[in-house]
Parts: sequence; structure tokens; C-alpha cells
Amino acid sequence: MEVKICPSILSCDPAGFLNPVVKMEAGGADWIHLDVMDGQFVPPITFGADLAKSLGGQVQIPLEAHLMTLTPENHFDAFIEAGCKRIIFHAEVAPHAHRLCQELRGRGIQAGVAINPGTSVAVLEPLYDVMDLALVMTVNPGWGGQKFIESCLDKVAAIRLARPQLRIQVDGGVDPTTIRGLWKSGATDFVTGSYLMRANSISEGIAELRRECV
Repeated sequence: MEVKICPSILSCDPAGFLNPVVKMEAGGADWIHLDVMDGQFVPPITFGADLAKSLGGQVQIPLEAHLMTLTPENHFDAFIEAGCKRIIFHAEVAPHAHRLCQELRGRGIQAGVAINPGTSVAVLEPLYDVMDLALVMTVNPGWGGQKFIESCLDKVAAIRLARPQLRIQVDGGVDPTTIRGLWKSGATDFVTGSYLMRANSISEGIAELRRECV
């Protein structure tokens, strides 16, 4: 499957999100990844649908909302209206995840389901037929710049074995030293944030990540 690079804006300066997003688009990114945190499911609070709407009005690249929130379904309307083409919520907070995936797809939105490092891939098994993407967190969610958790490679491989055609996204510690192992394990979509902020340029960083997936 084609590799997709999905830069996160979490490590960008909140005073100026638009400039790096424009550079991400120009550098060949495939999606812009919005880490939406509510201060409850994870300790930090980040931003909401207003930012998604503002950024979406300035660029052509599609936006995806990663809802790290206790009640993700309460935010679907706002992020769909803001223009997000994919919404990802966490299995850990969604007892009716199957219905939520159906709802998103019924509204023409790609449905993604995320699992934390401490969550078994078994929770995804009943959802494979109604989801468009599985997100494996490769760090504990909440902050950028964390160290990659190596054991998460086994989760990616297990999902790939179960569903050969499913897109698998990974988020956390993705850089040129980790992306190749993730890609070989079966990941297709790569969220990267702090690495791009450290790279010589955003475009060079994206190109370097792609070079490792061959």
C-alpha cells in the first residue's frame, strides 16, 4: 500500500500554526494530523474545531482529527463541519465503537480507531469491517517528543496479519530511525511531529521519511 505521511501540528508553536502547515503541504505531506486533547482522557488541553476550520480554509491538504477525548462522539459534528475528512477516536473510551464507525462512514467521513500502548489489538477485531484505519499509538498519548515504544511493532504486525488491506497508522516517536521498522511491520500511515520540527526543513524531513519506506 502507498505510504502516507501525516504531520502533526502538536509540536508547532501555537502562536503560528498556519506557517508550518503550509510548509507541510508544500513538502508533500498527505494529511495534516490534529491532536485534539480534552484534559481528561489525557492531561493536556490542545485545541478544537475552530482551528481545524481555520487551517482547512487556507490549504488544500485534507485534515484528520485525532480525538483524545472522553466523549469523542460529542465532537463529531463540530469537526465534520470544520471540514475534517477523517476522524479517529479511541477504543478505550468508546463502548459503542462499532456504531460510531458506522455513523462516521454514513456521513462520508473516514472512521479511524486508536489504541494506546497498553491496549490489546483484540479490541479492534469486531471493528475491522466498519473502520477505515487503525491507529496504533507508539507512545503514551498526551505529549510530543516521547521515546518510541518498541513493543508496539508487534501490534502493527498483528493487525496487518488480521487485515492485509487495512490502513494502519502509527503515532509517536516516528523518525528516520524508527519508520523503517514500522513500515516493515505493516504500517502505512505515519504521524510525525517533533522530528519535523528538528529537521533542516519540513520538506527535507518528509522526504527523508519516505526514503526509508522502500
